[in-house]
Amino acid sequence: MRPPGVQVAVEVNAATVRRGDQLMIGGQVFVISDLTSMHRGAKRLHFTSGESMTLHPSTILWAARRTDPRIARRRPF
Repeated sequence: MRPPGVQVAVEVNAATVRRGDQLMIGGQVFVISDLTSMHRGAKRLHFTSGESMTLHPSTILWAARRTDPRIARRRPF
């Protein structure tokens, strides 16, 4: 069963990427199953397919992330 909510496109980098994000790389969808922190702010992304990729701090990608719009996230003023 899928978690509730909708998928939205978000810009991610090594600091903001999360487990469960879906990345489109070379026309193929990869779902992040685990993350490992590396030196100098890089992250090793482990995908459900068994493959992995290193995301450097300066690399920016777009990811599909499931979010629940019913949960109000208040931003401080």
